[in-house]
Amino acid sequence: MSDFDLDLRTVEEHIDEELEIDGSIVLGVLDGETGDEEWLEAISKGNVLVLDVEGDVNDLASGFARDVKESGGNLVHFRGFLLVTPPGVDVSTERL
Repeated sequence: MSDFDLDLRTVEEHIDEELEIDGSIVLGVLDGETGDEEWLEAISKGNVLVLDVEGDVNDLASGFARDVKESGGNLVHFRGFLLVTPPGVDVSTERL
């Protein structure tokens, strides 16, 4: 056997730090009734938005999409829903 020193307490501390996730998954409807500022505030708090799009997604998201992208967040339109994530939360589309 090789001399491999593994300090499990240190590993557990780092895992706990890495998995600290703030925010929630917020379900909503993107229909123009909710202000862009409200969606941006939800994202700034670390929330992921799953929005049912009722209308033209480009028009409805135009007021907050650029701010989300510039801050490092993501927007993905999938099957009538718009997924909006804050910085540090990626959406994998590899299985589509």
